[in-house]
Amino acid sequence: MNIVLLEPEMPANTGNIGRTCVATGTKLHLIEPLGFQLNEKALKRAGLDYWKDLDVTVYDDYNDFLQKIQMLKSIWQQLKLKNYTQVNYGPDDFIMFGKESAGIPEEILVENEETSIRIPMNKEIRSLNLSNSVAIVLYEALRQQNFLDMEESGHLHRLHWKDEA
Repeated sequence: MNIVLLEPEMPANTGNIGRTCVATGTKLHLIEPLGFQLNEKALKRAGLDYWKDLDVTVYDDYNDFLQKIQMLKSIWQQLKLKNYTQVNYGPDDFIMFGKESAGIPEEILVENEETSIRIPMNKEIRSLNLSNSVAIVLYEALRQQNFLDMEESGHLHRLHWKDEA
C-alpha cells in the first residue's frame, strides 16, 4: 500500500502517519511544500524510533508526484463521493490525503471524481484529524487484503497468556 500526503502542515500528524506506515509495511509519499522540516523534533517524536525504518519519498509538487508514479494502479483521493468502505483496494494502490487546513484541492478532486472517497462523519464537523483519517482508511484497505503479511499476534511484553508455555 501507499499513503500520499499532499502538502502536510503538522509534523506530529506526519510523524504518527509514518509510524503507522512502518507498522503496516506501507510506503509514505510526501508532496511538497511541507509545513515543517523532515528533521524537526516534533516529527521524530511522533514517529518515535520508527522513522529510520520508514520507506518515504518526497516530491517537489503534485505534478512531480504524478510524473514519477505513472505505473500506479489507482489513486484514491480522500474526501467526497464514495464511502471509503465501498471501494476495492489493491495492494499497490495509492491513498491520498490533503493538508490539515484545506484537504485536497477541489480541482484535483473534480479531476478524479471516480476515485474520490470519504469517511462518514457528522455534518457539524469539517474534518477528522489527518493521522486518524489515514489509519481508518489504511486499515480498511489492509483488512480487504487479509492484512497481507502482517502478524496478527497478541504478544504481551512482560507477561504471557495462559495458553502460552
